[in-house]
Amino acid sequence: MDTLDDAASLHVTGGGPARGSLRVPGDKSVSHRALLLSALARGTSTITGLSLGQDVTHTRRAVERFGVGVTCTGDGRVMVAGPIRHEPDDVLDHGNAGTGIRLTAGVCAGIDGLSVLTGDQFLRRRPMDRIAEPLRAMGATVDGRVSGDLAPLVIRGSNLTGITYAPRQASAQVKSALLLAGLSARGRTTVQELHPTRRHTEEMLTAFGGRVTVDDTRVSVEPGELTATDVMVPGDPSQAAFWAVAALLAKGGEVVVEGLYTGPGRSDFVQIVQRMGADIGFDLATGTLTVQSSRLRAVEITGADVPGIVDEIPVLAMAAAVAEGTTVISGAAELRAKESDRISSTAAMLRAFGAQVTETEDGMVIEGGAQLRPGRVDSHGDHRIAMTAAVAGACAAEGEGITVIDDWDAVATSYPGFARHLVELTGAATVGDV
Repeated sequence: MDTLDDAASLHVTGGGPARGSLRVPGDKSVSHRALLLSALARGTSTITGLSLGQDVTHTRRAVERFGVGVTCTGDGRVMVAGPIRHEPDDVLDHGNAGTGIRLTAGVCAGIDGLSVLTGDQFLRRRPMDRIAEPLRAMGATVDGRVSGDLAPLVIRGSNLTGITYAPRQASAQVKSALLLAGLSARGRTTVQELHPTRRHTEEMLTAFGGRVTVDDTRVSVEPGELTATDVMVPGDPSQAAFWAVAALLAKGGEVVVEGLYTGPGRSDFVQIVQRMGADIGFDLATGTLTVQSSRLRAVEITGADVPGIVDEIPVLAMAAAVAEGTTVISGAAELRAKESDRISSTAAMLRAFGAQVTETEDGMVIEGGAQLRPGRVDSHGDHRIAMTAAVAGACAAEGEGITVIDDWDAVATSYPGFARHLVELTGAATVGDV
């Protein structure tokens, strides 16, 4: 682990245009699913490029609690010997990982036995009723704090029946939890989405031999056994978005990010910054993202856009702060239930750097044209707020002070080594306080 990964706060000084090429960590969403599907499959799967962030490490440890053998080799491969052999032998601690706990809950619902799932102080505040309600409808017993809405969750699984369910908000996590539970149910399980969400689970279920049907916003899975396969985890596009915006914020910026995931629903941020006038390209054949500093203009981001950029909104909001005109983000109420209340924490972060922003119930209104100045930001345990603030701090006006980011250690959940990459690309100076 980088020496700055566990710093309680990070100080960022100076910096300049982001220039250079790099590879970002393995895709976190794919990594969670690779571990869980390998655990459900019969035989030994080999995963290459697995994310080394703490979120995925918690999922790996959870898999081991089910009696699944997990071996990490010295050359970066992870061998997973499924299938799951018994109920977990201890509490499943998912740390800060909302994806981890919700997807694992779907697995637990299909297992004959008792499972207890929990997380850190931030995860225990995030709503779990969105998965608890449909899993109960399938026949699982799910209980938790505050009328079953908050972790720790206690799940008694098995004897499930497939259902057709329409989530109240577009959520790949809810859809994935039900599809994973549906593998053990009697009859077909169908999720009717409001808007299409990430297709990782559908793609990977198919690779493991699952019977999945996708019809626009309607996704179904048939019960059945999975077969082990090998998984190559590509780079995480949502992590690349930080470096794309870093290149856009300062004149002379030019960044190349290689080896990214190219499937549907994960490069929508590219289309958003293209609408803003960015000089950016994404080669779907190679997974290479190229971006150069550009003069940006305001855009309108609506609820139809949000499912594809839910992780990138904080850094896109920072780009909007320097763009010409007024950017309106709406239909993003889901952000209030992320690692932090991501609408409030994003708005507070923008103000810390000198931007004008008005928070709304389901989004924000950002006045463009800001001249970024160093500020102090509390990430509230949200890794994406912390990383966005670090990028802004490196691009802020020189000679005006130091940017301080509190709760910096949240970044280790998804991107160990982020501070080192920031220094390499921008020349900023970083110091951590433990």
